[in-house]
Amino acid sequence: MFLTAVATQPLRYIAVDRQALRDLLFEDGPLSDLVLATFIARREALEGMQGIGLEIIGPRSSEATMGLLEFVRANHLPYSWKDESPPGGREPPLVRVPGGVELEYPSNGDVLRALGVGRELEPREEVDLLIVGAGPAGLAAAVYGASEGLDTLVVESTALGGQAGSSRRIENYLGFPAGITGVELTGRAINQARKFGARPATPYRAIALRPLNGRHVVELEGEHEIAARAVVLATGAEYRRLPLDGLSDYEGISVFYAAGPPEAQLCGGARVAVVGGGNSAGQAAVWLARGGALVTLLHRRADLHETMSDYLIRELERFGAAVRDRSEIAELHGAEGRLEGVTLTDGTYLPFSVLFLFLGARPCTEWLDDAVARDENGFILTGDAAGAANLLETSVPGIFAAGDARAGSTKRCAAAVGEGSMAVQFVHKHLAAQPAAVR
Repeated sequence: MFLTAVATQPLRYIAVDRQALRDLLFEDGPLSDLVLATFIARREALEGMQGIGLEIIGPRSSEATMGLLEFVRANHLPYSWKDESPPGGREPPLVRVPGGVELEYPSNGDVLRALGVGRELEPREEVDLLIVGAGPAGLAAAVYGASEGLDTLVVESTALGGQAGSSRRIENYLGFPAGITGVELTGRAINQARKFGARPATPYRAIALRPLNGRHVVELEGEHEIAARAVVLATGAEYRRLPLDGLSDYEGISVFYAAGPPEAQLCGGARVAVVGGGNSAGQAAVWLARGGALVTLLHRRADLHETMSDYLIRELERFGAAVRDRSEIAELHGAEGRLEGVTLTDGTYLPFSVLFLFLGARPCTEWLDDAVARDENGFILTGDAAGAANLLETSVPGIFAAGDARAGSTKRCAAAVGEGSMAVQFVHKHLAAQPAAVR
């Protein structure tokens, strides 16, 4: 619980068990829509309030502290941060959980468990289908795999929903003419996957893949391993960092990789730069401009139309966001993590107090090593390029790839959903060809 209330007059209330409420929401569509939308709105409101939720104590010089801050932001957990060393010489970060519990130097998993969030995995589990990554591709595979009778487990290293969950508004997703936030789209997908019996588990980072006959084994941090008859790799991609001196001094303080309510609090009336030419950069710039920030979008190409959808370019103009073509940052200026301005490669100085980076993505596939074939940039090869019979199958039978981590994929949310659902068809085809004794 992030918030408590006091009754000021007599009242009646109904206390509903969590699982009973979940079952009710699965059965009652209109109630589910109302409750889910309300919960999402409440969470966003709480994120923008001080003194609510977790209290994190640790200096910006602590790598563990900055990593935890990034994690709680990605999971939309309300928090406050004290940029100082914990009392009594304790190792940072110190986390105070609502209710009085204190956690010294906790892992991300420790924090979620203390909040009563997340599934605890056994040291070894065996499933029909393991999905690594819980972005749009992974969640689509989970919905279709579980709904078609497969024992389905989804593991995610950071936040369920992936990068799509941090998108401020997806305007071009089929069926939502008014647009939909990434939080709402992925939140509904997570509930849908749970409805059919899929088990999402976070934060569990995959560290190795061992292809075997019958069952493939994925090793996770914390001495966990999952043996699966089929694996879908949907690990997505992450934004690149700018190769700038001192960038780490500003990250998490005035340089960010996602634009959510806590970051928006810093931006009202401030001069803000959004760096990137893709749709995610455009969505963030529009949302920040609508909130009152003075936004400039910096991108390195000659024409923004090369990489961004037309509707977003029109929205940038509509809400007064400036656009600078052929602009790359060469140097950051500021002190103690507080940005004051940037110098571009052409020597131009621009005053900015907050910087958002939405650069080209690199696939989250380093952990695979040579377990499956990848291209020179690390993207997973599938189909003909991998010598596989099926479009989404990798070089190892029974292991499939979907979404942004796959070489040649279309880097769009709807395309990732399509690939995730399609991968399950190939999973069924693979399993049908395996001897019954394998199960």
